[in-house]
Amino acid sequence: MTNNPEILIIDDNLLDVELILVSLKNNKISNDVLSFKDGEKSLNYLFGNGNYANRNIKNMPKFIMLSNKLQKGNSLEVLKKIKKNDQTKAIPIIMLSSTNDKDDILESYKLGANSFIIKPVEYNDFAETICSIGRYWLSFNKTPL
Repeated sequence: MTNNPEILIIDDNLLDVELILVSLKNNKISNDVLSFKDGEKSLNYLFGNGNYANRNIKNMPKFIMLSNKLQKGNSLEVLKKIKKNDQTKAIPIIMLSSTNDKDDILESYKLGANSFIIKPVEYNDFAETICSIGRYWLSFNKTPL
């Protein structure tokens, strides 16, 4: 596990995670990526709890890709907890969804999401979208972190 990932992925769809990792690697966007398949473990990592109690919580990812639907742990609760914490609230969170549910989009923005992206179905479009997200948040965006 990387000690200071640039990107944190929270998604329980292992195929989507693999596609994200391959897209980023093939386009030389980031090698420092960490992924979790449930919200609880990702929050423990971010806040330095449980198995991550010895982690330096000053080392935060530059942005988070958060699946809109998690099997274990509500995505919106994860978003809310990250945005309510003083140490993590400035981390940009990009919500990734396979649906265009207007209520999910509205609620995500109300809770502090920085972006809401519908995952394209076609692989090339998916890879291009992920690369665009990575380039923007790692190369162009400036955060106070």
